[in-house]
Amino acid sequence: MTAPTPRRSAVTTRFAAIGAIAVAGALVLTGCGDQTDKSASESPSTGASKAPLFDKLPESVKSAGVIKVGSDIAYAPVEFVDGGKTVGVDPDLADALGKQLGVKFEFNNGTFDTLLTGLRGKRYDMVMSAMSDTKNRQDGVDSATGKKVGEGVDFVDYFTAGSSIIVKKGNPEGIKSLADLCGKKVAVQRGTTSQDLLKAQKCDKPMSIQPFDTDADAQTRLKAGGVVADVSDFPVAAYAVKTSGGGQNFELAGDQVEAGPYGIAVSKSNTQLRDALQAALDAIIKDGSYTKVMEKWGVTDGAVTEAKVNGGS
Repeated sequence: MTAPTPRRSAVTTRFAAIGAIAVAGALVLTGCGDQTDKSASESPSTGASKAPLFDKLPESVKSAGVIKVGSDIAYAPVEFVDGGKTVGVDPDLADALGKQLGVKFEFNNGTFDTLLTGLRGKRYDMVMSAMSDTKNRQDGVDSATGKKVGEGVDFVDYFTAGSSIIVKKGNPEGIKSLADLCGKKVAVQRGTTSQDLLKAQKCDKPMSIQPFDTDADAQTRLKAGGVVADVSDFPVAAYAVKTSGGGQNFELAGDQVEAGPYGIAVSKSNTQLRDALQAALDAIIKDGSYTKVMEKWGVTDGAVTEAKVNGGS
């Protein structure tokens, strides 16, 4: 795969259960340290003269022919490694965007809570990693402390998702809502809005929140019985339920919680790249290639109909 500004704070049902997700191979649990995974999207370069939106790109990107993407590549089905290749919703969308822009998107692996720092340090041109577009991130404010931690970012919103609770098969603790997690041990990926959501939950008996570098690690903890639940984005949670142990390890508990937009994060000073990405996203929505990606991964209920900038709150 930000008081805090959670992506979801009220219980709503925004998605139907994800159907069969068209992906070959099992879920690969990959670590996401500061190392770089030089996996590039394989969209063929159409060339400056042929790509319809090439001229909208900054000169630095045109000359490089590559957009460097920061991503936590352990968040199936949004982005993960299968057979040594980076695959998922985000890489497929990047391929489609690349055809409009005439450049390749190179996915670089990093721990989720360091991605915006890498963007500010110009390690990446953009971040695409199931990242919620929130006002705190737009303003560069830490969700836990409310303090300014760096330059804010702009988001080009491309998907909608909420949080879901993953529990062991059979739901032995009888978990039905976030309130049922009070007084219990809960796993979550560090730096996510799901973590903010848990911190914001009011409890008579405080829950013990155990953050991990990746959601795959959080799932492993749940499988081992060290926690009663893992809270994660709905597409990721549903995919884990479907694939882990052949569908025998986990199930979803309760309804999805307050959905909000995923956004491609770009530096506020890089408005030309932001606008080029927005134009490219609108183009693939219009030509149908966006819908094909949503259908391929079984996530059509999270699809957007237009590319908005900074639509999160």
